[in-house]
Amino acid sequence: MPMAGGDPFGFDRVVDRDGGDSVKWNRYAGSGVLPLWIADMDFAAPPAVAEALQRRVAHGVFGYAEPSPTLVAAVLGHLEGEYGWRIDADWLVWLPGLVTGLNLACRAVDGGVLTATPVYPPFMSAPRFAGRPLATVPLRLEDGRRWTWDWAALDAAAGDARLLLLCHPHNPVGRAWDEGELAALADFCRRRDLVVCSDEIHCDLLLDGRRHRPWATLGDDLAARSITLMAPSKTFNIPGLGCAFAVIPEAGLRRAFTRAMAGIVPHVNALGFVGCEAAFADGGDWRRALLAVLRRNRDRVEAAVAALPPLSMTHVEATCLAWIDARGLNLLHPQGHFEAHGLGLSDGSDFSAPGWLRLNFGCPLPTLEEALRRLAAGVAAA
Repeated sequence: MPMAGGDPFGFDRVVDRDGGDSVKWNRYAGSGVLPLWIADMDFAAPPAVAEALQRRVAHGVFGYAEPSPTLVAAVLGHLEGEYGWRIDADWLVWLPGLVTGLNLACRAVDGGVLTATPVYPPFMSAPRFAGRPLATVPLRLEDGRRWTWDWAALDAAAGDARLLLLCHPHNPVGRAWDEGELAALADFCRRRDLVVCSDEIHCDLLLDGRRHRPWATLGDDLAARSITLMAPSKTFNIPGLGCAFAVIPEAGLRRAFTRAMAGIVPHVNALGFVGCEAAFADGGDWRRALLAVLRRNRDRVEAAVAALPPLSMTHVEATCLAWIDARGLNLLHPQGHFEAHGLGLSDGSDFSAPGWLRLNFGCPLPTLEEALRRLAAGVAAA
């Protein structure tokens, strides 16, 4: 289906990523398998980002870098303009990646860790690496149509946990938590006196017209016990530039977080800072066009899966990721089965959900249509 208004940024142009440095594409190099697994879109970065990087490369000197005043202003302006969240520059802690932030949070906060599954795998590995006990509680699938919280199970699982790792919006189930859910979760965290580390890396990718609500805006008391992790990497498809940041309003918690970095976490590289600034300052039109592409692709995937029983999926409210229930195929290893039919998807077992598959629909339409053809072939052969 054509895009309304054409395709001025070339989202449906297929960029050849074979034979290069792509983790996503090199997994299946030479095999003919189409990779739609890792959360890395197949779109060229915004022109404003590419142009800023070219200017910086032309400078020719690549010494140790620090965030410039214009970069900080771009971040602060983005957070206030998009989410109504006014922060102080002192609250920012720059990181070479968001996963680093998850691991640092687990080191900075003493005690047990709580999270909900299925979830992005580092939510489960970070507590282990920090030597913290981890309690998990499954999200609840209502009538096969909507993922939400199981409040009784969450309360029962919390025990003596001191830190909640929150995925907001949620990867892989694609939920953008609504105001009622966030309010209930806030009440739970207040009762339990929990610090919340909120991974909001997909917050710029809400697909149905809603506005993201940062966790720390739910109340000053919650902000004081919060670590918010953000990055331009998913939205603007620049994860290889390695630039993220934590927003930590409370000075004591911020000191604990930065102490955990000492001697371990490297500085952000110069090009990462440049890409981040250009994305937030000048990438708005590109992001709005991207959202239209992702909505179209999301709708195409949902229609295709609905026509392929026993596969099923819930509506994707945010992210570029479809979370597909393949348990009805009764396959011992569904991810391997679809690989054998030329389609590389993420294995639900990695997210603590065997039998499920994650499909990244952040790709040109010709790529997506071929992927869905292979998905149908795999179902037919099961």
